[in-house]
Amino acid sequence: MSEKDLEARLDELETRLAFQDDIINTLNEQLARQELDIRELWEAKKQLNTQLKEVSSSNIRKEEDETPPPHY
Repeated sequence: MSEKDLEARLDELETRLAFQDDIINTLNEQLARQELDIRELWEAKKQLNTQLKEVSSSNIRKEEDETPPPHY
């Protein structure tokens, strides 16, 4: 191989490496954003679950608050 061929291959490899580094950084940033989104969604889910439990329990009367059944 001539020196020009080696330089051309080296340039091509350097270009590919730079492109791959850019892609890896972009993917890493996207992954970090998704991680934050997932954490926010989990917090929202926990809050909704808590609210649902509060609403569900408020619809059920305590036994002493129930009206007695009718006598036939």
